[in-house]
Amino acid sequence: QLQLVESGGGLVQPGGSLRLSCAASESRLDFYAVGWFRQAPGKEREGVSCITVSGANTDYAESVKGRFTISRDNAKNVVYLQMNSLKPEDTAVYYCAAGWFCTIVAAQQRSYDYWGQGTQVTVSS
Repeated sequence: QLQLVESGGGLVQPGGSLRLSCAASESRLDFYAVGWFRQAPGKEREGVSCITVSGANTDYAESVKGRFTISRDNAKNVVYLQMNSLKPEDTAVYYCAAGWFCTIVAAQQRSYDYWGQGTQVTVSS
């Protein structure tokens, strides 16, 4: 049973950066594609980014393209989300998820079999 733990969230000023980590235990994360999703208060959970098993392919939501970068270190069993030029509208709880294919389509969230508990990201001055 794969267990995922997110870390790296916190409070940052607009324009700042954070790097989120999604660490796996109990199994190997390199068997899975990994996605990052976020949910802001009062809003539906939305896809942010995803990465394939090999790391060769990635996808990003339009709202974060050019600012966020997803990567993975399969030797360390970790997936990262580097977030730069953060905006107040990036404020949300961020979740990582593992599944069989890379998708950020909200309606396909059920394709991910494993989810972390989330980490809060707050962008505010």
